[in-house]
Parts: sequence; C-alpha cells; structure tokens
Amino acid sequence: MLKPLTFLVSSLPFGYILWQIYLLQTGAPNNLGADPGKEIVLHQGEWAIRFLLVTLLITPLRQITGWNTLQKLRRMLGLFTFFYASTHIASYTVFLLELDFANLLADIQKRPYITVGFAAYILLVPLAITSTNWMMRWLRKSWVVLHRAIYAVGILAVIHVAWLAKSSYAEAFVYGGIVVLLLFFRVLRINKSLFRQGLKPAA
Repeated sequence: MLKPLTFLVSSLPFGYILWQIYLLQTGAPNNLGADPGKEIVLHQGEWAIRFLLVTLLITPLRQITGWNTLQKLRRMLGLFTFFYASTHIASYTVFLLELDFANLLADIQKRPYITVGFAAYILLVPLAITSTNWMMRWLRKSWVVLHRAIYAVGILAVIHVAWLAKSSYAEAFVYGGIVVLLLFFRVLRINKSLFRQGLKPAA
C-alpha cells in the first residue's frame, strides 16, 4: 500500500502542471503567469531537487527511526527525481529554446548555472539506468560506489539554484543546508563504522 500511495503522491506535481497547461490552452484562468514557459521550467526543476533531497533523506531516516520499510521507497523516489529533472530539461528545450538545440549547446557552454545543472543531470543518468535489481547484482560493490554520486548531484543542484537566483537566495540556502546536514550525517556514520573496526576515522 505504501508504494502505490508514494507513486500517486509523487505524480501530483506533474499532474498539476499538466492541468495548468490544459487551462492555458483552453483560455481558462491558470497559475502559469505572464511567462507560462518559464513557470513550467521552474516548476519541474523545483520538484526535481525536492525529490532529490527526499531521496537522500531516506537512508538517514531509516537509520534513525529503524523503519526499514522506508528503504523500499528510495528507488522510486530516485526515479521520480530523474523524471522531474528530465521534464525540467525537456521543458526548457521546448518552451524557452523552441527546440533550437544549437542554442542549448551554446547555453551549456556559456551560462554557468546551466552548465552546472546539466552536469548534475548527466550524473543522474547512470544512476537511473543502474537502478534495477539486475544491475545491482551485476555491479555489486561498484553499484554502491556509483550511487554515491547522488551527493555530488545534490551539491551541483544547489549551486544551480543559487546561481539561478536573482533576488532571494532563501530557497538555495534551505536546499544547501539540507545537503550539508546529510553529508555531515554520512561522514559521521562512516567515522563511527571505521572506529568500530579499529581504523583511522576519515578527516
């Protein structure tokens, strides 16, 4: 029951934006503002980073609460992160660049916040591809090492949001604070594990 409910709730932001697009197309009142394309791009990007942070929170919450069922949701939430990041880039390409891929390449090269955001997406791709049980068995320990890249994705995503901000950095500050706490928690767990094994803690 928990998985279907999580899937339904995770789909709501996408359903909301589809509904807003429908209202826009029919001439009905909507919440997309004066620049609908930009609003759609921002909406999808915001939910991509939110799902990324929720995905990162799963393991610490499981370890703190002992509720192991949470771990079963991590893969789904990670895939929703990839989904919203993909629709974020697709929306940018369609609504803002009007499928001008030459301009997309130029933006990636010339605009630092797009460069960083695209780098974060590129790191997400192998994580999504290797999210199956078969890939976990095939890669074994390498799978764990590979999927630690999600922390790098988190850092790049926060930089992307901060660089994109023009007036208020509050959102980027909140996201960055969460990522820092999660990284601190991970380092703490690693040091405790090494201490128990009689090894030197990480710096």
